[in-house]
Formats: sequence, C-alpha cells, structure tokens
Amino acid sequence: MSISLSSLILLPIWISMAQIQQGGPDEKEKTTALKDLLSRIDLDELMKKDEPPLDFPDTLEGFEYAFNEKGQLRHIKTGEPFVFNYREDLHRWNQKRYEALGEIITKYVYELLEKDCNLKKISIPVDATESEPKSFIFMSEDALTNPQKLMVLIHGSGVVRAGQWARRLIINEDLDSGTQIPFIKRAMDEGYGVIVLNPNENYIEVEKPKIPVQSSSDSSDEPAEKRERKDKVSKETKKRRDFYEKYRNPQREKEMMQLYIRENGSPEEHAVYVWDHFVAQSAAEKVFFVAHSYGGLAFVELMIQREADVKSKVTAVALTDSVHNVWHQEAGKTIREWMRENCCNWVSSSEPLDTSVESMLPDCPRVSAVYTRHLENVWTTNVWSSFKVSCSQPVPSRQHCT
Repeated sequence: MSISLSSLILLPIWISMAQIQQGGPDEKEKTTALKDLLSRIDLDELMKKDEPPLDFPDTLEGFEYAFNEKGQLRHIKTGEPFVFNYREDLHRWNQKRYEALGEIITKYVYELLEKDCNLKKISIPVDATESEPKSFIFMSEDALTNPQKLMVLIHGSGVVRAGQWARRLIINEDLDSGTQIPFIKRAMDEGYGVIVLNPNENYIEVEKPKIPVQSSSDSSDEPAEKRERKDKVSKETKKRRDFYEKYRNPQREKEMMQLYIRENGSPEEHAVYVWDHFVAQSAAEKVFFVAHSYGGLAFVELMIQREADVKSKVTAVALTDSVHNVWHQEAGKTIREWMRENCCNWVSSSEPLDTSVESMLPDCPRVSAVYTRHLENVWTTNVWSSFKVSCSQPVPSRQHCT
C-alpha cells in the first residue's frame, strides 16, 4: 500500500500531538508550538507536489492517442498501446486520467453509432420537458417499421454506455472487441431493425449547491466574554474543518449531486420503458435480444413485468455471462419454462465452443463461450446462432455461425 508524501510529512506531527496531549499541563507549551507549526504548513502547495492537478484533455488528440485502421487505440507518436500507470505511485491520479479518457471514448462511440452505423439518437423520456433530466437510446431508421425482425442490444453494468460492451476492451484491445458496432452492422446487413439501449444513463450530475454558513446571533444581553469564547471555538472548529477538507479533497473537486431521469432511474426501469415506448410499438414479427451480464438481469425483470407481451414478440434471447437469478428475481414457472426454450446463456468457460455447461438454476441452457474472462465472451461469433432462427423455428440454433 502506497503512502502519500503529505501523509509521511504530517504523520510524525500528528503522533507527537497525540503523545503530548496525553501529558500534563506542562506540555501545553509544546502543544501550542506544534499547532502553530501545523497552521503554517501550506497544505495546498504540499498536495500539489503530492498529486498533479486533475486537469486532463477533452479530446483523443489531447491525450495523444488515436484509433488506427484496425480499431486499436495507439499513441500518436510512439504507436504504443494505452499505459495506465502513466505516473508511478499515483494510482488515484492515474485512475482519474483513465476515467477522463473513458468519457472521451464514450462520446467517440456515440459518433460512430450515428456516422458509421447510421443510427438515430432518440431522447427519453419521450415526453420530457425542456428542463428535466434526459437520457437517450439509438435506433436504426427502420427499427419501428421493419415488418420482419428487430434486434435489441443491452450491455452490462458499470461505466459502459450505449454501443459499448466493455470500456477496458475498447482501450486495451480494439473497437470490435469492446463495442456493439460489429453486431449492429451485421444485423443491418441481414435485414434487422436495431435498437441500442442505454441502461446505465440513469441520472445527470450537477454541482451541489453550497449551504450558506449562518453567523451566530449577536445577542446584546450576552456577556462580551462569553461571545468572545464562542467566537474563538467557532473559529477553531472552522479551521479544523478546513484543514480536513484540504487534506480530503486537495484538488478542490466540485461536490456533485445526482438528478435521476424519470422512469429510467435504473437499468431495469430503462428496459421496461424502452419496451413500452419502442419495442412493443414496433412492427417486427420477431424480436431478438442480446443481453450481456447485468443486461440479462434487466431482461428477466422485463419478462416478469411484461410476461405476456414479451412472449408474444420475442423469438430468441442470446445471453452472455448473464448475472440474472430466477429465484432472487422471483421469476415464475411459466417464465422459467419459456427461458428454457427460447434463451441460451454463453458463459465464460475453458470448454470447447458450445459445450453444455452445468447450472444449479433451472432457467435456460448454458454453453461455453470458450473465453475464461467475463468481458471477453461477448463478441464471439457463436452468439449469432441465436439470430439464425427461421420463421418456423422458435428455439435458438446451436450451430456455430461462420
């Protein structure tokens, strides 16, 4: 575990103060001297030396990175992959830098969905006022009008947003591995309408309003000595609080608060909302889902809340490392039976592709996706077998799709 420079400097002083405070009255002079020393330490300057400012570029070019012709993120000058530990022993700073790059990647993927995949960005709630928080999904031009088939994509939990499977794979591997773009393009080539959900965009963040400090009332009948004593205590309290805040938040980061999006405050709510306002209104005779990780849980929740409607429209569901649990989610017998016939869960496994994998839960077949790491089994061509369902075949084919 790494110890910051400021901690190493201040720790002996704090220990000394604690030892002195346990002593008698003759130690007061030493305590006063130490307090004076602490008051003269410029903690802001100390922290600046300890951690560089959290001031990062807002473009890929600013980070000196770009995606090459293979969709790999590479340094513009060196051609090297992204380096997380850009500064040694500064894990928090490196993490903040990674998160800043991740936000740029998210916007970059949004642009690809619109420009390369020709998807439309649709704001939700559909009846939102101009001032309320909003989210969005992406749809193909024919998503609601395609009379034959519609594909719906749901990613997992965390920092990923619409069009992504895994941010880490986008940064460390390539766009094909970490985004839904290959799925979308292939689906459109094969005549599917497409809807891309955005289940993690549940709120917007705004700066938390500062609570004004109320000054103590100046009672004219209060003795001057008592007022002075109260003011001194108040000043000492404020000084200690400011000292702690500087240490806790040296970069003076803004305090943020969350404003949740109506009827889309969770992945489960989002799935139901998109179903009611888009999927259920679509003309497609057959609807196909791909749901990764927590997206599988969101789909099961959708089934629980809209069982009859889902059964009437959905033909097949391809789950990848789904974290759903039919018992905890209290999915009824009829839902479990439908899932056994219409769903398949490709899971992380070292077994050969499509080998049956045992499960403790009687919900749907589980087969090997070959990969042993959770994030890597999404973009495997065998998932497409769930979409090779003919009009007369309700059960997903187990054939490997080439």
